[in-house]
Amino acid sequence: MVKDIPPILEIGGVLISSEILTEHFCCDYEKCKGKCCVEGDAGAPVTLEEIACIEDVLDVVWPDLSASAQSAIDKQGVAYSDKDGDLVTNIVRGRDCVFTCYEGENCLCALERAYRNGRTQFCKPISCSLYPIREKNFGNGVIGLNYNRWVVCKDAVEKGKVMGVLVYQFLKEPLIRRFGEQWYAELCDVAALFK
Repeated sequence: MVKDIPPILEIGGVLISSEILTEHFCCDYEKCKGKCCVEGDAGAPVTLEEIACIEDVLDVVWPDLSASAQSAIDKQGVAYSDKDGDLVTNIVRGRDCVFTCYEGENCLCALERAYRNGRTQFCKPISCSLYPIREKNFGNGVIGLNYNRWVVCKDAVEKGKVMGVLVYQFLKEPLIRRFGEQWYAELCDVAALFK
């Protein structure tokens, strides 16, 4: 049986899967403990500009990183090209982002923690902030946004349903950070048509 493919919309030059407007999502950190930082087979997608920003704040977050993360960065840098040729943050043990730090059983982002504590001006890669949306650059200025389903986030889907929060609503701030307030307002106008 072939599953229906969700319609693709275009807003301000960005192609968007309609699931971003119709699916529920709200991180449930109490249950997931930040698993998205330590599960998977590649690091977080990054741009060349973000790599430069990470390198600029590396001395600030260095003490928060594990010895194995420090070693990986010393040997391979903060990022590498994955099997698809995309730039991603370096990983440890084939799965953990090198910027993961631990507080008990909770996984935290050392970059974001430093930012929230006022120690840096760089928060974290936009791909992390936008998750579960994944951005794809198709070239020639064409960008696509897809809703990425991952079993690690099943609690976030449930919490989103209970709270009535849709993906685009949960990600309001990072979407505005990435595309601007006017673009987000247009997204909300289109989303209203789906209700």
